[in-house]
Amino acid sequence: MRNGHAVEVFELTFDAVDTSFRDCVFGGPRLERLFNGTRLGEGPTYFADLDVFIWSDIPNNRMLRYVEHQGTTVFRSPSGHANGSTRDREGRLVTCEHSGRRVVRTEPDGSLTVLADRYDRRRLNSPNDVVVKSDGSIWFTDPSYGLRDNWEGVVGDREQATCNVYRIDPGTGAVSIMADDCAMPNGLAFNLDESELYVSDTGRTEAPDGAHHIRVYDIIGGARLSGGKVFAEIDPGFPDGFRFDSKGFIWTSAGDGVQCLSPTGDLIGRIVIPEPATNLVFGGQRGDRLYITGLTSLWSVFVHRTGARRP
Repeated sequence: MRNGHAVEVFELTFDAVDTSFRDCVFGGPRLERLFNGTRLGEGPTYFADLDVFIWSDIPNNRMLRYVEHQGTTVFRSPSGHANGSTRDREGRLVTCEHSGRRVVRTEPDGSLTVLADRYDRRRLNSPNDVVVKSDGSIWFTDPSYGLRDNWEGVVGDREQATCNVYRIDPGTGAVSIMADDCAMPNGLAFNLDESELYVSDTGRTEAPDGAHHIRVYDIIGGARLSGGKVFAEIDPGFPDGFRFDSKGFIWTSAGDGVQCLSPTGDLIGRIVIPEPATNLVFGGQRGDRLYITGLTSLWSVFVHRTGARRP
């Protein structure tokens, strides 16, 4: 359902920059628009055990729920201008809030537990995206998008000197800076064996010549980062949210839709959607359905790859 109407179906347009990309997409499936009516969709999260998809509509200060054959309903409103979300090792929803300036966990009874809202006694900027490692630690990015206007959050003073990548310790709850060298750290994901952390830097939103790349860091001892070299630059637009598939390829949002990168960072192909993509996640009963959030709509397409399974 889409605002009470049937799902819209479009011909699938893709560009195989490398012939190997043809093995990643089916010839039969079409691009589907599942919902239209967001102002800035983000934070896609799929609950495989429930076959439920949840995402954020940041300017409308709400989170939405999509269920196949039932359509879309409001999951939470107000949402603290929620952005990125994920599930922890116990299956609970963990969410970054822009105007709340915090990372929260949704408990089974619907109540919220604050996991992080400060570092060094100062408020966070506006937590953006979040991932959970197999040891239960929670890693999140904290650019300042939610402080600069009342569109993505609430105008406020920035208390952190830099925009950082943080880690929440699973035992103590202590918040630590993992990386402070990105202009605007945004999406993030671990590689398949969790030996590396990939982080998108979307500094291009602040300056025409700003960063529009994905960086890669080595994880040392499970709780420290080193390196930070550029893995791949994304054009047009910039990489926001991205995911690994089970073969170690990265599927990332971009200005022209979704781009697929090889394990060495080479662009092998793209799926074109009618608006810039903001984020994506693998879902569906077989893990081969790509849910894509855009500025105004929720899209999906079945691909010949499945999402990565965490250790």
